Amino acid sequence: MKKSSLYIMLFSMLFVILAACGKGGGGGGSEGAEGADKTAVIGSDAEDATELKFWTFQEVHIKFYEDAVKRWNEEFPDRPIKLKAEAYPYDNMHNNLLLALQSGTGAPDIVDIEVGRFPNYLKGEPQLLPMNEYVEPVLDQFIESRFDIYSKDGNYYGMPTHVGATVAYYNKEIMDQAGVDIDSIVTWEDYVAAGKKVAESTDSKMLALESMDWWSYWPLIKQQGSDFYDENGELTLANETNTKTLESLNGLLKDGIAELAPGGEYHAEEFYGYMNDGGAASILMPMWYMSRFTDYMPDLKGKMVIRPMPKWTEDGNRSAGAGGTGTAVTNQSEHPDLAKEFLAYAKLSEEGNIALWEVLGFDPPMWTVWESEAMKKDNIYYQYFGSDIFNTLVEVKDEIDSINMNENIPVVQEQLFTNVFNNVYRSQSQTPEEALKEAAEAVKSNTGN
Repeated sequence: MKKSSLYIMLFSMLFVILAACGKGGGGGGSEGAEGADKTAVIGSDAEDATELKFWTFQEVHIKFYEDAVKRWNEEFPDRPIKLKAEAYPYDNMHNNLLLALQSGTGAPDIVDIEVGRFPNYLKGEPQLLPMNEYVEPVLDQFIESRFDIYSKDGNYYGMPTHVGATVAYYNKEIMDQAGVDIDSIVTWEDYVAAGKKVAESTDSKMLALESMDWWSYWPLIKQQGSDFYDENGELTLANETNTKTLESLNGLLKDGIAELAPGGEYHAEEFYGYMNDGGAASILMPMWYMSRFTDYMPDLKGKMVIRPMPKWTEDGNRSAGAGGTGTAVTNQSEHPDLAKEFLAYAKLSEEGNIALWEVLGFDPPMWTVWESEAMKKDNIYYQYFGSDIFNTLVEVKDEIDSINMNENIPVVQEQLFTNVFNNVYRSQSQTPEEALKEAAEAVKSNTGN
């Protein structure tokens, strides 16, 4: 048996095993409900309401739909909706959804699908409904690349939840102590020079690098026009840009300008404590990471400011779109027209995009609302980061290319987390070029591409 065939078989078996081990134990329906972390019935007070079922892997997203259903039922009292929203653990939800769609039964009407998993649901004939009639009339008001990552053959299946514009989060207190003017950091050379001052004159490092996640690497190669796969689906993992970027990051470690993130990633409890104590003067992360600061790093309130990423070349981009959730309507919905219309109302309207900011603190994909008065209302994010958050976004709105997704990305992810970052950052047993070339060969061996 070819390695690629064996890998696909094992990958499929893993889905089944994970689903069987999950608390829900099934492909949806009442079995899935038993495994939900949270269930909320929204709009239950509306008479003669049509019930729609919604699945998500992120409990906080339910707040957004509470707002959307309330507005919908007030605006369309003749067509009220009762939304049964269920939040599941990440793996359980995605695996149960895949099994439900493959078996033809048990899927919800509407579902959140994380960007890294979305390609799995576009294989063959998608079991999701296209939303073109709602997307195409308003596409010029949005960051179009955020729709591309959830599309296939000209059809738009996932409605984006945010832009995911990557920015630089600076601890102004540390930077001031080092004598660095944050606004003087324009290029990567400026960033490195500032990092040397931070390392020399403070107890902090300029940057903490992830070894068990890719947010401190992937957006940096994307802003330079590179990726793990190109737009034609060709593997580019070990290309020159990716290699030089990894060399630069590893150089920061060797020079004492950066250190490895405690816990291995930016979502670890150890990392939150480290940052709260002034561990790093900056990190480069998407805008959606703001809520992690407000929720888990309260001591940094008033200290953190948001600026464009440092660019690598004179005419280079200062941002990149990273991460994401595409919300889709499944082909098992008993009310497909209503489900699609409601989803468009929630995600493609001006009111819905403003709510993405007001309710969730996300950078809405409809860029035309960024300078609206409604977006300037005081909230916890302005109180934490200052009033110029959207000034940064408007400044870089034409520089936000999104990452390329396909069904092989999880294999790349495994290589980066298991081998590349450990061998380059931790053990220093391989050069970036050696590690990426070896990883590329392993990806090709397992996927055939």
